[in-house]
Amino acid sequence: MTVHFQSFRDGPHLRGMPIVDQPSEGLRLGVNRIGAEWRPGSSGRFLRIDSPSTGEELGYLALSTRADVADAVSAAHAARDTIAGMGVFQRAELCMRIADAIEARCDDLARLVCLEQGKPFHSEAKAEVAGAALGFRNAAEQMKWLETAVFPVADAGKRAFSFLQPKGVLAIITPWNFPLALPCLYYLGPAVATGNAVVWVPAPTTSLIAVALMECLIEAGLPDGVINLVLGDGAEVGDEAVVHPGTHAIGFTGSSATGAIIARRGAGKPLLLEMGGNGPTIVLADADVDRAAALVGAGCFANAGQICTATERILVHSSVHDRFVEGLLRVAETVRMGDPFDPATTMGPVNNAMALDKMMEHMEDAIAREARIVRGGGIAPGMATNLYIEPTIVTGLTRDSLLNREETFGPVAPVLSFDTDAEALDLAASSPYGLSAAVFTQSIDNAFFYTERLRVGIVNVNEKSCYWEPHIPAGGAAGTNSGLGRTGGRHTLMEMCDLKTMTITLAAR
Repeated sequence: MTVHFQSFRDGPHLRGMPIVDQPSEGLRLGVNRIGAEWRPGSSGRFLRIDSPSTGEELGYLALSTRADVADAVSAAHAARDTIAGMGVFQRAELCMRIADAIEARCDDLARLVCLEQGKPFHSEAKAEVAGAALGFRNAAEQMKWLETAVFPVADAGKRAFSFLQPKGVLAIITPWNFPLALPCLYYLGPAVATGNAVVWVPAPTTSLIAVALMECLIEAGLPDGVINLVLGDGAEVGDEAVVHPGTHAIGFTGSSATGAIIARRGAGKPLLLEMGGNGPTIVLADADVDRAAALVGAGCFANAGQICTATERILVHSSVHDRFVEGLLRVAETVRMGDPFDPATTMGPVNNAMALDKMMEHMEDAIAREARIVRGGGIAPGMATNLYIEPTIVTGLTRDSLLNREETFGPVAPVLSFDTDAEALDLAASSPYGLSAAVFTQSIDNAFFYTERLRVGIVNVNEKSCYWEPHIPAGGAAGTNSGLGRTGGRHTLMEMCDLKTMTITLAAR
């Protein structure tokens, strides 16, 4: 077996990951699902997948090319009339069967999420499986009640109304931080419910999970070609799904930099982009400080900080700053890392070396600007891999620090101090992101004051910034780097449909 290591220019998503000509026997092999076939990518190469949790070799990913994407687009077109031709209630029933199939394999899927993504099995991986099933159940129920309109018209001899039609073939590109729940909640469940066909390109580091999900879809009776799975580097296969003339709309969740490229490459196609976040959490002088610290800590360290709406920067009024930091320290001390299958483990590793490198770059920048590392700041000793990061708290940050301006995507709690409302709002606006924010206050006036002025899509009052329920609309604010469109419930379904208007002229009587 020959091992090659990709350079950054060969594919940013594969940097540092081993590429092999022949996979080892006895390990899981992830291949494409195109139409009715399981088939390897046409490159003839394979990506070795190692567990960030345990360091063990999990399996291999068959790397695809643009030709594989073209075949997937053809398969999706062959199937689009089948799924679109089903009645709404028939598609809803199919979504429910898919949810049942996911739940029936809960432990197996959770184990794979734990090993390939890094989430602790009991506290997070099993919840992710539940979220995936919920994605299909919610889409089924919401679609049944999705209403259109009959319009009044000036001509009494005419009638006008609107109805929904699927867009056709969707190019869907999904990330590694929620590799099972997010595709189902944001894209695959809504796509099936609305009658669309899909070409799906998941993140390479968590593609074995995508293969397992496809097995559930097939077991539940999803018609061949409705969802086509293409595995490989997003720089090639994701790009081809975006630019291919046979895809009619694009859904993407991931970094703002990649989202900007997709927006340019997919110009002219409808876009649903859920991109990066670095939303502020603002703790005011009148807040319940202990409660705020507990919730903020949960928002910082859940999924090892790898959530687009994670609590990435914390703006605290100077009068309660020290007390808040003390409370945050108490939360950090409760975080437990270790065996991912131990029920006591509450935080896993970051998923990959690129995520680790970015966090360390941000930490080095903070130290260079004379910030204070109150706790953590490095790789946790004694773990199975070097991707476990200590829960970290940083104070004394400046507005120009990378921890304040950019998305860190790691278990870091950066704390900045302010004295006035104007200063807090100025700090909040010093990052180009606008996905979510949180405000802690006991004043309803303060709650509305900040909610109406923060340039974000979601503001949670007296709750962590990453709180969300699947039927609630979510997305970035205009003019920020956090995306386009809205996910959540009926809003996602509408994004995947064209609204068609029909007028009828009645015969004179």
